[in-house]
Amino acid sequence: MSERKKITLPALFKKVANKEPITMLTCYDYPTAHFQEQAGIDMILVGDSLGMTMLGYETTLPVTMDDMIRHAQAVRRGSPNAWLIGDMPYMSYQPSIETAIRSAGRFMAEAACDAIKLEGGAEMADRMAAIVASGIPAMGHLGLTPQSASALGGFRVQGKGALQAKKIIDDAKALEHAGAFAILLEMVPDRLCKLITERAENCFIISLGSGLDAHGQLLIYHDAFGLYPRFKPRMAKVFANAGEMIQNGLIQYVKEVSERTFPTSENWFGMPDDEYDELLKLL
Repeated sequence: MSERKKITLPALFKKVANKEPITMLTCYDYPTAHFQEQAGIDMILVGDSLGMTMLGYETTLPVTMDDMIRHAQAVRRGSPNAWLIGDMPYMSYQPSIETAIRSAGRFMAEAACDAIKLEGGAEMADRMAAIVASGIPAMGHLGLTPQSASALGGFRVQGKGALQAKKIIDDAKALEHAGAFAILLEMVPDRLCKLITERAENCFIISLGSGLDAHGQLLIYHDAFGLYPRFKPRMAKVFANAGEMIQNGLIQYVKEVSERTFPTSENWFGMPDDEYDELLKLL
């Protein structure tokens, strides 16, 4: 596609007003960011999920701010025009408001992000408000919040019961009042997502496994393209099985090297006969 204009927050809200769904994917590296830029993805999240998808951890908890900054820098180089969000890793904002502002500022100053995302509801509203007051756009994250998965009983749907659903609704409104420009709802029931979306006034709602009625959709890139070997989440549709294609290619590479059918003359570089003869004389 041709060079596109930089995505801005007003442009995103205009899509919402026009009832045009917002497209969003995670991304962690330069070549993937380039592909997403060319596809016209609106929003890219450099998620702390990179701890699992890129670094091989069992959870997102070991991911550091330095990890996040390095990957966000690479993604920004590959996608200069998407609305880029840096995901605040575990303990980069929970300890204090000052810690939260400093961590958020690193994403903006060092990786040229457009915004940050943090997990948690009303209990994190003061962090959200302080970050926004510092001039940094911030996105909330409710439902299944991976950094709190242990306290939530594991990776499971949140808000199936009325009381828990009401708390998620209240948390969403608390984040909105704190200045969040958007809220990610991960693995909450579709009807709960619809209720929150209908009640959102000054922010928009993104769904991850939470139904069709949000203002936009997010998928983990590695889930959507068959690149994560440990499991396939229910909410992920595999749009192209790149993982299977890569695996088959690797098997073919091992086979051809083992059988000496690769490389062939078109895969290496030669030397003029006269120069080679001269070399032999020198030896």
